[in-house]
Amino acid sequence: TICILIAAALDGVDGRLARMLKGTSRFGAELDSLSDFVNFGVATGYVLWIFVLHDLKSFGWIIVLTLACAMALRLARFNVMIDDPDRPDWQKDFFVGMPAPAGAITAMLPVYLQMIGVPVQEYGALFVGIYILFIAFLTISRIPCYAGKTLGTRVPRNQVLPIFVAVVIVAGLLFAYTFEVLAVVVIAYLALIPVSVARYRKLERAHAQQAPVPATETAP
Repeated sequence: TICILIAAALDGVDGRLARMLKGTSRFGAELDSLSDFVNFGVATGYVLWIFVLHDLKSFGWIIVLTLACAMALRLARFNVMIDDPDRPDWQKDFFVGMPAPAGAITAMLPVYLQMIGVPVQEYGALFVGIYILFIAFLTISRIPCYAGKTLGTRVPRNQVLPIFVAVVIVAGLLFAYTFEVLAVVVIAYLALIPVSVARYRKLERAHAQQAPVPATETAP
């Protein structure tokens, strides 16, 4: 579980680091997707199988395979959309469907709950299976999720220190109360998805109104 969390953290910085070093390439993007599939599809599914899904026998394996396939399809769609020249810039602030790292972290919510004392393993195998299928659906859906790619690019100078202090506090809480913080973050992330959808729809309507109306031909 910890290794998957570390992989998700590294996945958030590898692309930016490659761009800073001017080392981006198509091969690197494909290799990154393969790594993400192994980390967030195969490894996450295996952890959940060992944790509780093995109690569901064959249905548990079907759930694990569904999660892995959903992650593969999610990553394939992401790679295709990178090459879309017609995609508006404002849409780049949103993922189409839940991203693979967030999907893996969110899928392991039952593990976090077990670690803080909720008896998931004893009573919740079926509920965990249904929850994992729900997360798999979110990854392959077209539900817009905020990407946060522009987060930190336009921070006012007078807010730098408060943000720095907040980051330190969150990091300290994460080290001291790892699974409690992860559970809260996952629940908050799921709760904010409707807010992200509403924001996406608002921006979509605003840009549709600003789009130029094509001129119509008039009869002579």
